Amino acid sequence: MRLRVEFATEPFDLDEAPAHAVVAREVIRTAELDAVDVGPFGNTAEGGADQVLTAVDSLLRKALDSGATRVSLQVNVIGEDTP
Repeated sequence: MRLRVEFATEPFDLDEAPAHAVVAREVIRTAELDAVDVGPFGNTAEGGADQVLTAVDSLLRKALDSGATRVSLQVNVIGEDTP
């Protein structure tokens, strides 16, 4: 199964990316995912179910440990893995 995760961390800071946002983006960038898109108000990534779920676990733990007070995320099934 392939999944897409979309997420944002709060609180927002329009002048400088907060530590929790930087950490969350780095988790996604370094995970074994594809179609990664990071931006100032939302981030998306796609990959196999195991890879996405592992990345989401790490993202939640590290963002909260780095000061996030809210993590909004959505996970969607987008298809089946191809062998």
